[in-house]
Amino acid sequence: MIEEMIHVASEEGLHTRPANSFVKLAKGFSSKITISKGDKSATGTSLLKIMKLGVVQGDAVKVTCEGEDEAQAMDVVRAFLLGETPSSGEEETAS
Repeated sequence: MIEEMIHVASEEGLHTRPANSFVKLAKGFSSKITISKGDKSATGTSLLKIMKLGVVQGDAVKVTCEGEDEAQAMDVVRAFLLGETPSSGEEETAS
């Protein structure tokens, strides 16, 4: 298990669009990802619970990754929360 405190860089915090992106990211790993703010926590795959945390820009959140790909999951989650993840292009693709 890996735990890390991370300050959220996104101007939107973890509200609708970024929270949805976080869930998609979390579902890509076999490890269980949990995010906590204060005394509240949410499973990384639950959009509603993540949004209920009320994470805004600059908030410190505790991220826990547990499972066989936990180190890779933490690297990707950290990059995402710090705003270092390049766009996947999914949202930019026109149908």
